[in-house]
This record gives sequence, structure tokens and C-alpha cells, in this order.
Amino acid sequence: KTTLVSTISEITPFHTEETLTRASIGIDDTSGVELKSTTTVAMDFGRITIRDRLDLFLFGTPGQDRFWFMWDELAAGALCAVVLVDTRRLTVSFPSIDYFEQRGLPFVVAVNSFAGSRTYPEETVRKALDLHEDTPVVFCDARQRRSVRDLLINALEHALSIEEGSASRKEAVELH
Repeated sequence: KTTLVSTISEITPFHTEETLTRASIGIDDTSGVELKSTTTVAMDFGRITIRDRLDLFLFGTPGQDRFWFMWDELAAGALCAVVLVDTRRLTVSFPSIDYFEQRGLPFVVAVNSFAGSRTYPEETVRKALDLHEDTPVVFCDARQRRSVRDLLINALEHALSIEEGSASRKEAVELH
């Protein structure tokens, strides 16, 4: 998530990365990423200007449930979310997916694909994560600007399609 925000932000991103210490043993799960040496202790923040007076704010939040109080605040004004998944650790994605499904916030699942990562077909990822058929699954490389850009375009298009669908349903109800 830190890499994704850093890759696309037009401003110098705000990071809260800290070195993992012995104190994090048993608290931060590093299974599958044993060489990981840092962790986000609050959030990352970046920004992209879409056009005059329209900015996209990017928040990279830790996935652990102890940080969900931040998620509630950020989700209140969000258009959509991206759940960035690592195929080495799919199970850690379930709480994030559940969070957005329960709140009805549009989201896409982004499978972070990078050198050395195992790749799976979209349908395999979808089934493993028990995703609704309407939830987009997008493959990306968080280190590649164009890949992150395409991911964010996909997320915004998904959010807008849901918004347009809601507006059409509301109009239909008002007409009858």
C-alpha cells in the first residue's frame, strides 16, 4: 500500500513506516513475507489532481483491525476503496473485504503482481476470496505508475457505475 501510494502520488507522500521490532512479534503477521522489515503504523497519504478543483486523495491504511477506527472516518467520505492483495497472504484480505461489503462501499480487489509472485487466474482469486461477481478484480504492479493509474481508473469507473445504477433505480422508483 505504501508503494502504491508512493508510485502514483503527485505530491511527496506522507508515510508512517517504521522498522519492525521485537515488540511487534505476535502482533504484526509477517507470514509469507518473512523478509519484511517495516510496517505502516498509521497511514500513508498521497494526492492526484484529476482536473481543476477535483483531487483524488489516497490513503494507505494498515489492515489490522486495531486500525479500523481510522477506516470508519475515511470511509465516510470515500467514493470507493481498493483492497490490495498479495497472493502469498490472501487470508489477511478477508477482514478488509468484509469491512467494505458490510458498509456497501464500492471497492475493487487489486492483486499485486510483481517479479517472483505467483500468478493465478482471476476466477481462482475471485473464488479464493469469495467475491461477489460484480466486484472487479484487477491485476497490477504497485511499483509501476501506469499500472497503478489503470487500477485507480478501474476503481473510479466501478464506483461511478454503481452511482449511476443507484440514480437510475431511484428515478424509476420516483416515476412509479
